[in-house]
Amino acid sequence: MSVVDRKAELSLALSAVRAAARATTRVQDTLISVETLEKKDKSPVTIGDFAAQAIVGSELSKRSAIRSLIGEESANDLRQNADLRARVVELVQAVAPDLDEGDVLEAIDFGGADPNATGGTHYTLDPIDGTKGFLRKEQYAIALGLIVEGELELAVLGCPRLENPDGSIGGLYYAIRGEGAYRLPLEGESLEGEPISVDAIDDPSKARFCESVESGHSDQDWSVQVARSLGITSDAVRMDSQAKYASLARGDASIYLRLPTRKGYEEKIWDHAAGALIVEEAGGKVTDIDGKPLDFSKGATLRENRGVIASSGRFHDAIVRAVKAFEPR
Repeated sequence: MSVVDRKAELSLALSAVRAAARATTRVQDTLISVETLEKKDKSPVTIGDFAAQAIVGSELSKRSAIRSLIGEESANDLRQNADLRARVVELVQAVAPDLDEGDVLEAIDFGGADPNATGGTHYTLDPIDGTKGFLRKEQYAIALGLIVEGELELAVLGCPRLENPDGSIGGLYYAIRGEGAYRLPLEGESLEGEPISVDAIDDPSKARFCESVESGHSDQDWSVQVARSLGITSDAVRMDSQAKYASLARGDASIYLRLPTRKGYEEKIWDHAAGALIVEEAGGKVTDIDGKPLDFSKGATLRENRGVIASSGRFHDAIVRAVKAFEPR
């Protein structure tokens, strides 16, 4: 495996996600209103997406030893839309005043790496994971993962709206393979987090599900059958984005299912890379619905996998069996 200074990359990744979170929180607080929701105006999330990728891309392009980033956005749309471009640049400059328009466009395009030409070593970014949650001023995540020669090595999740046990809001969740999972306050500069771990429940009937709000993301009827077969009666925790992984990693729930809604669908690596490693390093287990480890070595999608099962790990095999037993034919 290539030698990567994981501590240096972690420090950089935490700084980049923190800065991006300041920009996206600014969007939620100032650009989303009852009027934008009524009009189904998605421009706030579009602005936030571009700004977050610009901020993370700028940090990585300047300071990281990893020269490839696979992101969701391309600056081409901004080049063709002067108004949108100006709004994105203004937002970025509120957080990173040294970046001019050219810098912003270049930083966004840094996220355009070809996943088939990186040798399996690259960062992957979802600048705003959980679009609808973001627009509802609810849960979303900034998800940054480092893959080295096809293996997850480092993960950072920024969850600006996730409530903490002490009543405060927001946090950074991170992990380095083999070194555990941790939580940091979203504000400040601290790099020393508190350890987090999955729950200790060993009776499936006492487990709690964590599910997507949007039924289009996972087959919820299938989930209901799985829960019933395991004897689970408690209400599911429903939230958007990879904040579900953070919730599972800190023990709020025991199970997260992403069950395929159609045959042939390939999950995107940026939708799972950061969250999967954090859950695993918190003591949990993450596989596909066939019980196979997630394979991040195949480019931009998990094309060798079907769906995702994440759990506290203590009865993971039983969950896989239940999922398979009720799989739609």
